[in-house]
Amino acid sequence: MEEESEVVKTFAELGVREELVKACERLGWKNPSKIQAEALPYALEGRKDVIGLAQTGSGKTGAFALPILQALLEYVNNAEPKKGRRPDPAFFACVLSPTRELAIQIAEQFEALGSDISLRCAVLVGGIDRMQQTIALGKRPHVIVATPGRLWDHMSDTKGFSLKTLKYLVLDEADRLLNEDFEKSLNQILEEIPRDRKTYLFSATMTKKVRKLQRACLRNPVKIEAASKYSTVDTLKQQYRFVAAKYKDCYLVYILTEMPDSTSMIFTRTCDGTRFMALMLRSLGFRAIPISGQMTQSKRLGALNKFKAGECNILVCTDVASRGLDIPSVDMVINYDIPTNSKDYIHRVGRTARAGRSGVGISLVNQYELEWYLQIEKLIGKKLPEYPAEEDEVLSLLERVSEAKKLSAMNMKESGGRNKRRGEDDEESERFLGGGNKGGNKGDKKSSKKFKR
Repeated sequence: MEEESEVVKTFAELGVREELVKACERLGWKNPSKIQAEALPYALEGRKDVIGLAQTGSGKTGAFALPILQALLEYVNNAEPKKGRRPDPAFFACVLSPTRELAIQIAEQFEALGSDISLRCAVLVGGIDRMQQTIALGKRPHVIVATPGRLWDHMSDTKGFSLKTLKYLVLDEADRLLNEDFEKSLNQILEEIPRDRKTYLFSATMTKKVRKLQRACLRNPVKIEAASKYSTVDTLKQQYRFVAAKYKDCYLVYILTEMPDSTSMIFTRTCDGTRFMALMLRSLGFRAIPISGQMTQSKRLGALNKFKAGECNILVCTDVASRGLDIPSVDMVINYDIPTNSKDYIHRVGRTARAGRSGVGISLVNQYELEWYLQIEKLIGKKLPEYPAEEDEVLSLLERVSEAKKLSAMNMKESGGRNKRRGEDDEESERFLGGGNKGGNKGDKKSSKKFKR
């Protein structure tokens, strides 16, 4: 026991300033997580770049936000006043994220941690009016959180905006930032920003591209590994069920009825798949809402907020939602479609069992997905137990599920299916995000329990 108490240090003992320790307490961060405890001493010292490898949900944002805010405070306090005023360093740090939602979430954490020190933070992401973002840049924020494409748009087009004074660069979810979608923008940004800076690179997985980036833009880095190469947390209960493709929907509905009060995320492969499934589940009385890359930014945020607030307890999503999003207390993740890239499995199930809580991850594997599933077991280094279910009981749902699928298909056809324009997609998402009672909003919770009986 004595050894354990020596290992667990407080934020103050790690060297975090009092103003920031108080902010951590307000956020409910009593003690540093593993990645924070290991990365903060190096990051606060400020002599080395940092590579942090940690599972999703392990507190990576705090591991880079706290050192940046502390360095900002020290810069302001130690700099010589000019004309009786302390300097106000604009564009001090930039955080790059692969998704809009994650960028917005990181900015929220920065603002919460910097609330006592008058921190100014701007978010630059696609799907939001560029003029608003230009006005935000005109206020000279200390921290910018951005997706690479939109940041490069502003760097190349917005008059008077430059990152020549940048002191800190963070690449969050670095393995995802290095895919083909972002590679060009990222290279252009790295060409333009100062070489004399601190760089933090955080990722759940270490890939060849991440290693290549490390060699290219990190100087004398220290590597912090708070996880095995590809691992899931110990508090996550993982199971699979081998099912015939034609009965997969029955098994999904059976699992949801067995855990009616749980908060669940269901992963599908396509944007159309999310809409189809949400419609099907709602016609069966479940409080389901879809989120996908086809929805506008405001609709995606609206869906996320409904899910976070508990108005809907089932989020049907594509992999756009599997990275970095901190949605509190997700009880269960269901892989309806098995990911073709087994590393995506780590990120999907990382939505549950976060920050020490327990959670369940269930994969429904059909005859065409077996090879992908075996790759997942190989990656995580363990054979998973089978989800227990009596097939007769599951198939007793077949008639109602088939009827719900027909209704869902009709709804999709009416609203234009795959060929719809984005504006029409917004009209459909209104049905999920509020207003009309199509698919049943009131009494949904009651009807899902009735359906179980």
